[in-house]
Amino acid sequence: MTKFEIRVYRAVLSIPFGQARSYKWVAQKAGSPGACRAVGQALKRNPYPLIIPCHRVIRSDGEIGGYVFGLKQKRFLLELEKELLKCLAG
Repeated sequence: MTKFEIRVYRAVLSIPFGQARSYKWVAQKAGSPGACRAVGQALKRNPYPLIIPCHRVIRSDGEIGGYVFGLKQKRFLLELEKELLKCLAG
């Protein structure tokens, strides 16, 4: 992993369960505010997608963006986390 990828993965790990952040937000948090596309490429190479929750990263316009396992799975994971939070809240 590159230093940039490590910074990106750390930023993604800080996204709370059940929430999403934009590629732009991740780029800023990783210290490279203009690197939105590079964030997408780093997430595409995520070696631990079940641990580093790259499905929580979406486009700034609210669209889902890409996902290594496909958009259907990304939507499913985002909705699953929201539903689990509702269940845990009572």
